[in-house]
Formats: sequence, structure tokens, C-alpha cells
Amino acid sequence: MFKKVPRSIVKQVESGADLVPVPNILDHKHFRPLRLVMRPEEKWFCRSPPYKRTFYSLEDVLLPGGDDKSTEPLFLKGGSQGSAQFTVTKRVSDKVDGNVSASVERVGGEVNAGISLSKEWSIKLEKKEIPVEELEALPTKRKINMNHPLIQQLQKTKWRLYVIYETIEASEETTYKESAEAGGGAMARFYATLCVKGSKDNKESITIPKGCTLGFRVIPLRVENGSWDVEIFSMRAQEEFLFVSDGFSRGELRRLEAEVENNCQILPKLSLNVSIKLLEAIKAVMGDTNLFRELSQKMEAVLCGTDNCELKTESPKLKDLLDILRNSSRQLLLQMAEAIAYILEALDELTEDQLLLLLTSLEEKIVPQQLNLVKSILEHDIENEKSFSVDARLLSFSQEKEQELTLAMIEMSGATLRKDGSVVCKEDAFLAIAALCVSLYVLNLLSKQTGLRVASH
Repeated sequence: MFKKVPRSIVKQVESGADLVPVPNILDHKHFRPLRLVMRPEEKWFCRSPPYKRTFYSLEDVLLPGGDDKSTEPLFLKGGSQGSAQFTVTKRVSDKVDGNVSASVERVGGEVNAGISLSKEWSIKLEKKEIPVEELEALPTKRKINMNHPLIQQLQKTKWRLYVIYETIEASEETTYKESAEAGGGAMARFYATLCVKGSKDNKESITIPKGCTLGFRVIPLRVENGSWDVEIFSMRAQEEFLFVSDGFSRGELRRLEAEVENNCQILPKLSLNVSIKLLEAIKAVMGDTNLFRELSQKMEAVLCGTDNCELKTESPKLKDLLDILRNSSRQLLLQMAEAIAYILEALDELTEDQLLLLLTSLEEKIVPQQLNLVKSILEHDIENEKSFSVDARLLSFSQEKEQELTLAMIEMSGATLRKDGSVVCKEDAFLAIAALCVSLYVLNLLSKQTGLRVASH
């Protein structure tokens, strides 16, 4: 539930893609100015590059300065400069146009939307930043510690290292409230018909603490031959590319399928027993955010080459899979970890409601038909063609509730699909639908391999 707030804030106060929402409230302290983050290879379906937290700051990986200045801070001015405060307010409800407003110095805007979920929050935010010119001058003053565990681990992988130089934080405690009620629209009808959450009127809330980081910006670091540098040029070039390419098609279905096959090439080679254990673990994390986070972090540790990575768990739902991984060869372990991490990245782009819908879809054995339907949507250039039609026969499910479920799941990704096959896409629908397509692709593959009926959750 928490990730909805950072994503909404980032979308409203920043038109570009370089402001990144914090993925998890439990990790928000690891996304502060001068903290180091990592990023694997970019995926087609990611709303923003999937930066992963580390336990280190920039100062941790630098050698002490000379002339007895080892205790001197990196920046004499304190590190957090240019602080600015602003407020973001959001109120939306079913059958009522919601109003979203944001203001911060020269950034301002308003968004109107009518959706089936009721959401309400108002949050005061503070922007903190490290002057880029000070970071740019730092490599001439302090050398990198090539023997630091993080630096040594990254030398063995294709992951890149970044330093956070700007953050958006909550300046006071805030409560985010959300409710789902029966009403008009596919999403509301889904709640009324299937009652996945057990009630036609479901209400949830989460408290965001004061000082919680909600968004951040990074600068890439280059570590090579015992030296390091801040890649300001790379950062600016990326921002320019993002600006000029706004609205340009991010790729076609065939390229997305090729990426899935490349990252998950080990899956068709797995034995029946391993496939069963993997599918059961994936189902478990889809319904439990704590298990999701635990499995994600363990796979990151494997791929980053963390020496003390222990594939052990207190959860019986993950134990069988982790036992298999721990007893696998190094090559198979890495292939499995890469595939699992890729699957989790796609699932993490979906909402909690969509994950529940996917579990129900597996139970109803309609994932293959849903996959074909979503693929037919992605065959269109949906970033430039907002209205089009797909084959209405793909919407012919054996039961009406299966059709409603599918319409709701796709609508949550930004595409309104009518029973006659007509489709209307929102501006940012491509990435969300691509993530849904990847998720359906993998679940369809695993369920076909196991031949099992998925237990309901």
C-alpha cells in the first residue's frame, strides 16, 4: 500500500523520469543524501530504474583524507542544502472527479481523474539536496577504497553504483487512507462481484512517519583502476534523452518477449519438482509483502556476490525453494537467482490488488487467455495510439466473473477495455501493461510446467 504514495508524488511533482519513488517504507532510511544505491540492467517494463538499497554511504567507501583530516565531513556546509517545502494533496472517489494539486517553487500542476477507489491524503514535503558541483569536485580530494566489501562485490557483477544527491521527505507524520466500494466501473464491480478482500466496503490506511524518504535522485559513479569519478555528463545525457524521448514508443511486443526469454531461459529446463517449488514460492510472496521483500533481498545478495549470503529462512513457504538453491551448483544458482529477481521486479510493478487478481486467475485457470489478451493490446503502439480495438473473442470467458476480473486487472494498468474489444489507454499505460504481460507470461509458463491447480489464497 505504501508504494502508491511515492509513485503518485513522483508522478505529480516531476514530469521527467529521473526522480525515483522509494520502493519500501522499511528501507526508506537507506535512501538519504549521500547514500549509495545499486541498479541492475534496465528492464522494459520498469516505471523507473530499479535502484536497490545498500547499507553504505559515499563516505563509507572513501579513504580518509590526508593531513589528519580523516574526521572532517565530506562537505563542510553540512550536506543538505537548498531545502524547500511544499504540499501535495490528493482526494479521489468513485464516480467523482478527483483533484490532485502540487506546488514546489517553479513546479506546479493539476490532474483530474475519476476512478473506482476512494483515496485521500495531504502531505507536507521537504526537498533536500547536495550541490552537484561539490560532488563533482570530491574525487580530487578523496580516493576510493578498492578493498571495501561493496566495491569488491560490484567488481564481480554488471550492476552499477550511484550516489543519492537529492531527496523528497515527509516533513510531518501523515496518514494515507484508501477504501474500495461497490459502484460503477470494472474495478468497483470486481470488488462487489468477487469480494477478494472479503467486503464490498474495504478500508485501509498507513501512517507515513516524519522524515520518511519518498523520492530521490542519483548520480552514477564510475569506479575503475583504483580511481573513481562522478559521471555528471552521463547523468545530464540521460536526462536529455528522457526529455526528448517522452512519448516515444518504448518497444514492441516481440522485444519484450525476447527480454523475458533471455532473463528466464532457465525456467523451461527445470525439473518438475523444482518448478513446483518455485511456483509455490512465487504464489506465497504475491500474497505476503514481507515474504516478497525477503525473497527479493536474498536474490539481490546472490547476484551481487555477497559472500555472507545465507539462503535460509524462517518461513516454511520459502524454505523448500531456498533449500534447492542452496544445494545447487554456482552456475545454476546464478541462473535461478537472475530469473527469480526478474520475475519479482515485474510483479513489484503491479498493485497489491492486481497480485490478488493474478492469484485468483491462476486458480480459475484463465491466465493463458489473459496473456493472449494483454499481448494483443501490446501489439498496438499504445504510447501514441490511445484508442483502438482488439479481437472481442479474447474476452469470451466461461464465466462473467472471470471477464470482470480480467477487465479490472487490465484497468488497474491504465487501459480501459470494453466488452466489444475497444480499448482506451492512459498516458502512462505502456509500462504498467508491459509489467502485467511479463507477469502473466511467467505464471503461464510455470503453471503449464507443473500442471497443478493453484490453491486459493
